[in-house]
Amino acid sequence: MNAEAGSLLIIDVGTGTQDILVYRKGEAVERSPKLVLPSPTVVKAGEISAATRAGHPVFFDGTTMGGGPVARAIRAHLQAGYSVYATENAAKTFHDNLDKAKAVGIEIMDAAPKKDAVRVVATDYMETELRETFARFAIPYPDRFAFAVQDHGFSPTKSNRVFRFELMRDSLEKGDWHLDALVTDPPRPEMTRMRSLLNQAPGALVMDTGPAALLGMLCDPVVKEKAEKGVTLVNVGNGHTLAATIRGERLSGLFEHHTFSLTPARLHEYLEKLKAGTLTNEEIFTSGGHGAAVREPLMATQIVVTGPNRRRLLPDAYQAAPFGDMMLTGCFGVLREWKRLREINSK
Repeated sequence: MNAEAGSLLIIDVGTGTQDILVYRKGEAVERSPKLVLPSPTVVKAGEISAATRAGHPVFFDGTTMGGGPVARAIRAHLQAGYSVYATENAAKTFHDNLDKAKAVGIEIMDAAPKKDAVRVVATDYMETELRETFARFAIPYPDRFAFAVQDHGFSPTKSNRVFRFELMRDSLEKGDWHLDALVTDPPRPEMTRMRSLLNQAPGALVMDTGPAALLGMLCDPVVKEKAEKGVTLVNVGNGHTLAATIRGERLSGLFEHHTFSLTPARLHEYLEKLKAGTLTNEEIFTSGGHGAAVREPLMATQIVVTGPNRRRLLPDAYQAAPFGDMMLTGCFGVLREWKRLREINSK
């Protein structure tokens, strides 16, 4: 099926799901084709686990992608006594430092071994599968692409939690703490996961999932109105939780943590400190999170929340649902940036 000129495929790749929106200019967003599917890292982890059950070695090929479930499946495969072979780019999914990948038993090679290894292709963009799915429903495949992924940055010798937040803070400070400053087009050279996607889909807009969710929340008219006086935005994803205090579109502070480490009480404590301007980077990092950056206090702000784990951690907060669809909040944020960076600047 030929590509549909002018339509945009947006994929927000998370830890548990990949959320997909096909945007056609001039058509109501609510009528756009949408899908919520298992994320590539969940799919690829399943392929590795199937090889483990069958007792076959694995050849991990392809590009650098999101880890999480894939990394855990690789460890389990090795612990079961089966071999894992990988190309350098694919092995960086496990760790930026290839010596650490080798230390757990991954064998680095350029081509598949002669042994009967199951080939698992590492990618955050499952183009073949999506094309097949679209064709079954007679949906023309778009000719423009935009993605959101969480990229920790290439940091072979430093904690990727530290490095990721250093880059985030640097972008904010250079961009006067404007929310748009968290979006760099094209991605910074250190963002190897984003760069891998750009290699797969040249010309794509590629940004981070956290800022995408915050930007998407502002597409909810209720949230947009609240933001003019000041609001606390929280995205409770499957893997990570990102919170920010914001007035208009200028940040006062933000922090990022792992969702599984948070309880309602613990998150509430962090949010109150964030609003008061007393939350420290050390407090978040030492408790297992990524970090915090605070410019100034922004008290008396209402909390709004989005994300698949929102009701577990913030059941009483306003539930943001731009265009009536909470699961695609990140996609709407990416769309907002596409219009800002590509459509306006092309005029």
